[in-house]
Amino acid sequence: MRNLTDQLANYAAYHRDRRNIASHLVGVPMIVFGVVILLARPTIEVAGLSVTPAIVALIAAGIYYLLLDLSLGLGLVLVIGIMAWVGQMIAAATTPTWLMLGIGMFVVGWIIQFIGHYYEGRKPAFVDDILGLLIGPLFVLAEVVFMLGGRCALKAAIEARVGPTLLREARSSAV
Repeated sequence: MRNLTDQLANYAAYHRDRRNIASHLVGVPMIVFGVVILLARPTIEVAGLSVTPAIVALIAAGIYYLLLDLSLGLGLVLVIGIMAWVGQMIAAATTPTWLMLGIGMFVVGWIIQFIGHYYEGRKPAFVDDILGLLIGPLFVLAEVVFMLGGRCALKAAIEARVGPTLLREARSSAV
């Protein structure tokens, strides 16, 4: 298993334009929340506990995130856990409401992502490495931590590999 710096640097290589990173700060949480909402059904009872595919996915992803980094992993487990709790409430609504919110968040999140990658001028990371779908939320949390002045050594290690973030020139209409 690649370590945290390797994973984030690989993902960051596809995300050096600040507008693309900004799009990810909005789009990735929307995509994750959309998936969590959609996985909040069905519910099965296991030893007196209600279990959904969202909970199973949260546990599996949480273990992976915690193995990569304890503090960032705990942060993601907390955030996605809150999403799962809210997702359960949405899943209890009517089927059209559940689907509209889940699919809507997912689709709008991806549209925002693709706008960001337009500015980046590069395809999304998951196209070359499917693990990018799992690293995206970790990247977003790390970027928020970096913006707040935390984990400076990790940020420096990533930038040493892939360079700093920047604003690329506007793409021409011929592209």
